[in-house]
Amino acid sequence: MRLFVQLALSVTLLVSVGQISARDLPEIRKSGVLRHLGVSYANFVNHYSEGGKQIQGGLDVELMQGFAAHLGLKYQFVDAQWTSVFGLLNGQHIQYIDRQIVWGDKVPIQGDIIANGATILEWRKEVVDFSDPYFPSAVWLIARTDSHLQPITPSGRLDEDIRQVKAMLKGHDVLAMKQSCLDPDLYGMELTEANIILPTKERKLNEMVPAIMNNDAESTLLDVPDALIALQKWSGEIKVIGPISPAQQMAVGFRKNSPQLRAAFNAYLRKIRADGSYNKMVEKYYPSVFHFYRKFFVVATEEI
Repeated sequence: MRLFVQLALSVTLLVSVGQISARDLPEIRKSGVLRHLGVSYANFVNHYSEGGKQIQGGLDVELMQGFAAHLGLKYQFVDAQWTSVFGLLNGQHIQYIDRQIVWGDKVPIQGDIIANGATILEWRKEVVDFSDPYFPSAVWLIARTDSHLQPITPSGRLDEDIRQVKAMLKGHDVLAMKQSCLDPDLYGMELTEANIILPTKERKLNEMVPAIMNNDAESTLLDVPDALIALQKWSGEIKVIGPISPAQQMAVGFRKNSPQLRAAFNAYLRKIRADGSYNKMVEKYYPSVFHFYRKFFVVATEEI
């Protein structure tokens, strides 16, 4: 009962904070600016400093720039971290700890939309509304080539493949990351009796493979987009052991009181999929994804 009351109070606080500075499409049109919250991750968002200037690029940056132009708005990038991005959208700090959503202090709302290759997870659906999926994913186990862990022989059944991978992990070091799609709590990793290693300081998802190359751990959880990049960058130095999760999908996140903005984005996404420009955009940043997930992109294009 106490947990229910705390959750209800937290939701009430979230709504009250959101009413202060949350915006849906009419208010965003009036302001003239679409604020894109992004976390630097894989080729979805690449945010860095160069010559004193802040530079952004990547699939989601290009996607959001196109969406802003489609709406006749200016584009603004707002840099965020995985631990803060949902709070900066909703106006209240939000974390996922021990399989529960924890609502924290109020924070200023700084963005209108989250786009950085965010995986659709059950707990995230409690705090944002997702767009239609726009990218396929899953979580794989990646190891150095000198690891005793060996790639499984695919059985043709995903659940059996996951079971095979988990069955070999007892006593092995596996790098993971809380507050992300690599959170070990999401996949029952404690049951494997693996030695789960969590970063002692904040680490970006694209630093997971460099960490195992530095012998911080023998293996790491990694999602598909990052794995595709890593397999090219560290060709011959890492190997895919097999899947840890069922199939997943990525989408853009919206405040729950921004249904018009969400509907407008879904319409825009359908348009660029239908005219082929979205697949061309994806090919720039993830050319190999069509080899692994051709059906996702072909079906998406043909059905629209």
